[in-house]
Amino acid sequence: MLCIITCFSNARKEGVSINPTFNVSVIFGKRDEPMLAACARQLIEKISLSGSSKPLVLSLGLKDHSKETLKGIISAVMDNGLW
Repeated sequence: MLCIITCFSNARKEGVSINPTFNVSVIFGKRDEPMLAACARQLIEKISLSGSSKPLVLSLGLKDHSKETLKGIISAVMDNGLW
């Protein structure tokens, strides 16, 4: 099975609500994987809200796009925060 890497970028939008929103877009790779986009959005939101104020670029290359795998990735990244 071929693993295609997908790169995401974000733009933080400040609004009238307390929490900012994030516009996540695909820079390179698969544009038809909604679960990858959801995973990227959650990672960007969690990293940004935990203290990082810099724009982020994420690269995900996964063979398994199951909900359990994506939850595990989010958990592992948040547990090992290096930002």
